[in-house]
Amino acid sequence: MNPLRSVRQFSANIGYVVDLFLQVCLRLNHVWKRRVLITEHLYVSGVKVVHVVLLVGFFMGMVVSLQTGLELSRIGQQDQIGTIVAVSMTREMGPFITATIIAATVGSSLAAEIGTMAVSDELAALEVLSIDAKSFLVVPRMVTVAIICPLLTVICDPIGIFGGAFVAQAQLNVGLQLYFDSAIDALQTPGAFFPFPKDVYGGLFKSFVFGLLIASISCSAGMRTTGGALGVGNATRQAVRDSIIAIIISNYFMTWFLYQR
Repeated sequence: MNPLRSVRQFSANIGYVVDLFLQVCLRLNHVWKRRVLITEHLYVSGVKVVHVVLLVGFFMGMVVSLQTGLELSRIGQQDQIGTIVAVSMTREMGPFITATIIAATVGSSLAAEIGTMAVSDELAALEVLSIDAKSFLVVPRMVTVAIICPLLTVICDPIGIFGGAFVAQAQLNVGLQLYFDSAIDALQTPGAFFPFPKDVYGGLFKSFVFGLLIASISCSAGMRTTGGALGVGNATRQAVRDSIIAIIISNYFMTWFLYQR
């Protein structure tokens, strides 16, 4: 592909996502009248992926605990495992794991649903009926993902810490009391913006931003779908790929903003 054409296409994609996000922001006053759709999406997009978040979060906490514990035990500092697991889960791993799961499950579903509507001319039918497609389709989905991402992170963080505790006691000979005392102490530092633990609200803020990025990218990929079933598949793949890239890039800048100041 021509490099110049690739740059133009990349810029057009970003422009469409930003424009869609701004269009949704202008329609936030429609949230109340879309409350039934939002409730339905909360169940489909949130409740049905809780078990995945629990499973992945638990084992990720176990992995972090085991990897760091093995190295810390070499220098006799395994009593710091609770601190490292708690900070890792709340700052980075919890929000990132949750966002990745949401991008792979919910984001792909959003792109496929809206993409199917686009290629079957349902979006055009909504326009003919004078129904605002962005208000009817995008607003409920974006609000839903922005809500469920922090909520699932609240579940992922503690389950990962408990997974780390299991490994710390069973394989590294660290008592549960010592583990949880160090984990709680690590999360006591209040932030400059709110009188709450900075690591906790910083991670939840990241999750909220990740949710907005996933919904914006996935819905925009669906809205621009063309080419029948093949186009729907391409839109779904593009939504997941671009969402994960956006999560990683935005994560760096938010980490710099929250912890390097």
